Amino acid sequence: MQKNMRLYKSYYFNIYCFLIKLLALLLFCFLYVSCNKKETQQILTSENQFKVAENAVNINAASAEELNKLPNIGEKLAQRIVEHRENYGKFRRSEHLLLVPGISDKRFRQLRSLIKTE
Repeated sequence: MQKNMRLYKSYYFNIYCFLIKLLALLLFCFLYVSCNKKETQQILTSENQFKVAENAVNINAASAEELNKLPNIGEKLAQRIVEHRENYGKFRRSEHLLLVPGISDKRFRQLRSLIKTE
């Protein structure tokens, strides 16, 4: 009887030790991932900073003809930009141009140094 009690105590002790080690490992993993996220966010914010040309077109005030002069913007897309601005109001940030149908990520990256919002 005494031997069986020792086996149960030993068994439960091993389970508790395993759980404590597992919790410590999870805590370590959580801290490691959270530290890496901060570094990733800093890298992303530095990539988002770009230079705007001095003669950049203000997409809130430009007419369809002025927008048509931008690279990869045709007459229809320029008209869609103007219609979007009239329907939903001014663009608060240049990234909001992505809401216009026909403006893809790739096209926006080509345009972002040539446009501005004021």
